[in-house]
Amino acid sequence: MVGFKNRYMVMEVFLDPNKDFSTGEPIIITQFNLSKAIKDSILTNFGECGLASSFSSFQVKYVNPITKVCIFRTSREDYQKVWAAITMVRSIGNCPVVFNLLDLSGSIKACKNAALKCDELKFEQYKLSTGDRLTADIQQHMQNCLEKIKLLEH
Repeated sequence: MVGFKNRYMVMEVFLDPNKDFSTGEPIIITQFNLSKAIKDSILTNFGECGLASSFSSFQVKYVNPITKVCIFRTSREDYQKVWAAITMVRSIGNCPVVFNLLDLSGSIKACKNAALKCDELKFEQYKLSTGDRLTADIQQHMQNCLEKIKLLEH
């Protein structure tokens, strides 16, 4: 029996820094709203047939709402279509976003290592930028995210 051949993409999400959040809450990146935005983009740009072909293997495996790093899984045959659709996502909710591909791999292990390294570096930058405002709650949430990424498997 042959296993499915997948591709894993480690991406970071850049929120618009000029967006005025005083009128409402800032967008929180979740597996649900990322998945919805990408599936809507696939449907818009590749139609129902494109969505159906990539739907079976597409999954948001990991999201860190603090560092905005995420991992997507897709089939080897459809990864270019999904990648193209991701680059065409312009907003999540009301917030403009841009995606940046950090790593593309055929194994979850290689992507885990790349995402873990990036998460740790970005959290160090986050700690420097927040300074005294860093709460124990945010540190605990970050530790939970790092534990979650270490447990990722197929």
